[in-house]
Amino acid sequence: MSRGDAMDRRIDDETIEVRATGSGKILGVVVRVKRLDLIQVVLGEGAHSVRCDLLPTRSGSAYVGSAMGREIVYERSREDVKADLWRAASAGVFDR
Repeated sequence: MSRGDAMDRRIDDETIEVRATGSGKILGVVVRVKRLDLIQVVLGEGAHSVRCDLLPTRSGSAYVGSAMGREIVYERSREDVKADLWRAASAGVFDR
């Protein structure tokens, strides 16, 4: 990570792990927006970064999205995310 990239990232940027379903690889991604109905993440850094919207599955057991034709999954339920949001609000951390 270059010095400029490090300065652009805020200390309180949340990172989560998602799984690429095709390869099974676990990727660390930066969360830009986290709501119960949508989690927007950024894969990569700098000019080559890609934003991806993760939406809850019909059953609510995970969040899924597609980045550059590849499916990624955040393996936490809507209830888990709801609890995360509640804890963040209680701690004074608000959605950007």
